[in-house]
Amino acid sequence: MTKYLKIKTPAQNQAAELKSDYGIEQHGLKHLKRVYWNIPTEALYEEFIFRGEGQIVNHGPMMVNTGKWSARAAQDKFVVHEHETADAVWWGEYNRPITPEKFSGLTTRMFAYLQGEEVFVQDCYAGHDPEHRLAVRIITEDAWQSQFARNMFLLPQSRSEYQKFVPDFTLIALPKFKADPIVDGTRSDTAIIVNFAERLALVAGSSYGGEIKKSIFTVMNFLLPNAGVLSMHCSANVGKQGDVALFFGLSGTGKTTLSADPKRQLIGDDEHGWSDTGVFNFEGGCYAKVIRLSPVYEPQIYACTSKFGTILENVIFDPITRKLDLDDDILTENTRCSYPLGYVEGVLEDACTTTHPKNIILLTCDAQGVLPPIARLTPEQALYHFISGYTSKIAGTEIGLGIEPKITFSACFGAPFMVHHPYKYADMLTQKMQKHGAQCWLVNTGWTGGSFGIGKRISIHHTRALLNAALDGRLDDVEYRTDKLFGFEVPLSCPDVPDDVLVPEMTWGDKDEYWKRFDGMAARFIENFKLYASGCPDEVANAGPRRLKDAELAGD
Repeated sequence: MTKYLKIKTPAQNQAAELKSDYGIEQHGLKHLKRVYWNIPTEALYEEFIFRGEGQIVNHGPMMVNTGKWSARAAQDKFVVHEHETADAVWWGEYNRPITPEKFSGLTTRMFAYLQGEEVFVQDCYAGHDPEHRLAVRIITEDAWQSQFARNMFLLPQSRSEYQKFVPDFTLIALPKFKADPIVDGTRSDTAIIVNFAERLALVAGSSYGGEIKKSIFTVMNFLLPNAGVLSMHCSANVGKQGDVALFFGLSGTGKTTLSADPKRQLIGDDEHGWSDTGVFNFEGGCYAKVIRLSPVYEPQIYACTSKFGTILENVIFDPITRKLDLDDDILTENTRCSYPLGYVEGVLEDACTTTHPKNIILLTCDAQGVLPPIARLTPEQALYHFISGYTSKIAGTEIGLGIEPKITFSACFGAPFMVHHPYKYADMLTQKMQKHGAQCWLVNTGWTGGSFGIGKRISIHHTRALLNAALDGRLDDVEYRTDKLFGFEVPLSCPDVPDDVLVPEMTWGDKDEYWKRFDGMAARFIENFKLYASGCPDEVANAGPRRLKDAELAGD
């Protein structure tokens, strides 16, 4: 913008004060007008307003409208197919190959696009464990996305550290640059591409902040398992006794909400590693959904929507009073809030533990309304359900999703971000669970009393009561029933939860329809697991559900 207007920008005089000796030219970027190196939040606010990127709303958050990019462009993600990735990547729906030549051509055009322009650089880290930390450089054309990087990653702590910073991986995000499918070999004018050989990622044609976050997560998912660290799409918290809990689940299943528990310390809300010494957060911040956020049930997240430094994406607000309307979904169901971990009261200070998980929670949003709100799994069942990754995608989390939740099986509860084959992550999880004696639970945060459109979402009050009882050990000695189709154990009672809630059939008016739906669910699981059965031990393949007719023949 400023190359056409000869106006001095607010942070221009301080643009190079925190410059790294490893300069922008090391990436091949030349003839830029100006580089804003690691400028702080206050300066980014000034640049944000100066450039007209958005508004400041009640109590100080940045507000941005990301246009058509209100969710991840999952179909536009590519990995460069080269010697390092050829035999290591799980190629297919989520890791589409692109040639080094196409990547090189696109990179050249993006670099040419930046000539004469200004960019913002944030040098930061992914990973709270110093042994497994990745130095990342985020280069953006928008000030607010530079602030997003400051919120979501870990920052150097001194001028000297900034000066000596050398990135292990670099990401360049240019929302206004459009890829050309014919020239670049992409699916559309949006492209998210990771090149592991060149240690470079590109985000073109999308303003959605989540693309930056998930691209770095994808990088960690490739690199860390090779170093013996399990990378996980999960939130995590820890109790007063050092008992760590992991919450696996896709977006919209409740990872952020359920892990933000005032009685426990938050480690992180979305991305973690499990090493030989404990669990650590990859990120320095949270990226929470805020549609219809409740100050009663989600007080910690709600409080962050009104803090200076927070970024709000696509949230509706009154232009006069600047007050938010978190219930308005006119732009998208996937309204988002990015804020530093330190904004959460009671967060674990270093986001890194020296204890191992005691409980593992597999969160599923069952739009069919047939799964119980909680079930205890055997180790074999845990592996089966981890590989299956059943849930329902909630409207807004990916481009193209409608209002009705879409049934999906997402391996490892995060298939879009997994680079290796799911077996690799599942096997590592199994070994760590067995070594440290972790108990696994399947928790349904979806519907009860009927499927979507008929039943209703399970009360978050009931879900929290069940989780608290499981984490506190109060479900260890209650009576259980064995589910007729899935074989997992379901508690018959729990404090503060009506007994009939624990038996989904009892919440349905039409019992025949319930069993028809439940049998159909079992069939979906069985069919999906055929994709993985050949690589799993028999005891895992046999830990899945059976059809209703088989249960009746067995007299159950």
